[in-house]
Amino acid sequence: MSIDRHDPNSPALEVSGLTVMLGDVKALDDVSFKLAKGDSVAVVGPNGAGKSTLFRVIAGTLSPQSGRISVFGAAPGGHICIAYVPQASSVDWRFPVTVFDVVMMGRTRKIGYFRKATRADRSHVYQCLEMVNMEELSGRQIGMLSGGQKQRAFIARSLAQEAEIILMDEPLTGLDIKSQNDIFAILKSLASRGVTLLVSTHDLETAAEKFPRVMLLNRKLIALGPGEEVLKPELLLTTFGGRLSVTQGDGRKVTVYDSCCDGDEPQAARGATEDILKARLPWPRK
Repeated sequence: MSIDRHDPNSPALEVSGLTVMLGDVKALDDVSFKLAKGDSVAVVGPNGAGKSTLFRVIAGTLSPQSGRISVFGAAPGGHICIAYVPQASSVDWRFPVTVFDVVMMGRTRKIGYFRKATRADRSHVYQCLEMVNMEELSGRQIGMLSGGQKQRAFIARSLAQEAEIILMDEPLTGLDIKSQNDIFAILKSLASRGVTLLVSTHDLETAAEKFPRVMLLNRKLIALGPGEEVLKPELLLTTFGGRLSVTQGDGRKVTVYDSCCDGDEPQAARGATEDILKARLPWPRK
């Protein structure tokens, strides 16, 4: 297995002029950004914005039409330090494997596909399960777990892989508050250890409160920076356009998602939405 060496003077992740076509559709259009080691970024955008496509290209499972991706100074295909946690809906949970098997899959990339796991490898897997409070469920079939437990199992797989960049595609969808808090605690621990995180979400309060940086993406990169600079009504309307909806709630929480209708919204409706966003976004903070 060929593994590229890391250049300590290079960004953990550098994306330059990335353009991806899926059939006749331009999924990503000239996207460029840099992330340093330990950056933690929430990726926000409507359905079809290219979030999953971006993650797949970074992970090396999808090739772009043009542009370049560099991971610690080298192309992503030669690295085993990138872990991709896909959307739960894209995983076949009926596959007959245990939690331990799933986590060991991450270790396999480290030891090689044609070598048997050693006692040390098995011990490492159990340590990763312990880190996410899943050791007691190691023998359970993966499909029998709750949504939060499944996400923790996949994070344990990333730990077993010794991943330095983790891509998580909408990991909070369908999870209760306790499970979400469990995931956030693990992500905070990973970031403190220098792991670079990209996590897609539709919840603006989550993006603002839990992540130091926020990326707005809709085929093009709209903005990337601290939440107070990025989560502004004009940038959100550019990102979501006529498909922006705002949940009603406690006056602070703002969740955005695709509405049922496409196309340009009337100017009056757009102005009303902008007024709602100004009143409800968590910025500026007192």
